[in-house]
Amino acid sequence: MAHALILVGHADPGSFNHRLADAYARGFTAAGHRTERIDLAALRFDPILRTGYRAEQPLEPDLVRAREAIERADHLVWVFPMYWASAPAVVRGFVDRVFLPGWAFRYEGHALPTGLLRGRSSRAVVTMDSPWWWYSLALHRPIHRSFGSATLSFCGLAPVSITTVHNVRAMKEPARDGWCARVEALAADDARRAGSAISTTRR
Repeated sequence: MAHALILVGHADPGSFNHRLADAYARGFTAAGHRTERIDLAALRFDPILRTGYRAEQPLEPDLVRAREAIERADHLVWVFPMYWASAPAVVRGFVDRVFLPGWAFRYEGHALPTGLLRGRSSRAVVTMDSPWWWYSLALHRPIHRSFGSATLSFCGLAPVSITTVHNVRAMKEPARDGWCARVEALAADDARRAGSAISTTRR
């Protein structure tokens, strides 16, 4: 049985992001697998890496529990809005504080490090007001590059899938319902792949 950890990066529990996270959880569990959820804005932690990597900054209890949840998971799911062509501050602060050298990655004498979160897959569901052409052609898909490649893949997660939901500001309820159904179906597909990967590695 695969175990997905859903990390939600929107502070408003009534947001479309939370609806999408609910839909993902339904699809994953309907496929016979387990989910766990963390609302990042509800965690109590300092999002600032005070000395970079020069000195240790002890993790707050909420971050210790979040790290343990990541270690339990086979599949990490991120649901958040794009702000200023980037992930929200709560997502960036969480990654800064938790995805540290020696736990998420380790340099071993090569130009690029070894990703220590390998053996887990990941999907990000990212909402934005921008149309697809602005995100892809003008901005060159910043979430795909900075969060997908330079963060998740960098730390060994594979495969990494990113689903972008465009034009949210003008989106009507039927379209939102349609996106929830689509995300639920994606979750069921992800669950089957994650479960198959677990079965293969345990033979």
